[in-house]
Amino acid sequence: MEIYVGNLAYATTDDGLKAAFAAFGEVTAVRVVTDRMTGRSKGFGFVTMPDAAQAQAAIDALNGHELDGRTVRVNESQPKPREERRGGFRGGRGGYDRDRGPRRETRW
Repeated sequence: MEIYVGNLAYATTDDGLKAAFAAFGEVTAVRVVTDRMTGRSKGFGFVTMPDAAQAQAAIDALNGHELDGRTVRVNESQPKPREERRGGFRGGRGGYDRDRGPRRETRW
């Protein structure tokens, strides 16, 4: 199960986050999300735990509690809505219809 951890202190590291969750069971992956340009933490991260019962125990125990001086928000990770995802070649405009030629959006 992938777990979202929000409101992290900027000083929280992958190792620190892993240590907090390891008390509840096996942790297979940890990632504190960082800014590409500065390398500074964005204040949230993700933890993966293979056992759902252990993951739920960690969520219940850590949500609303302090970690590195900040009260963290912990819950099961939810996928981004489709329209918020980046990338790909399927835009909302253009394209080609084999029978009718190019499709273009008309704006007046």
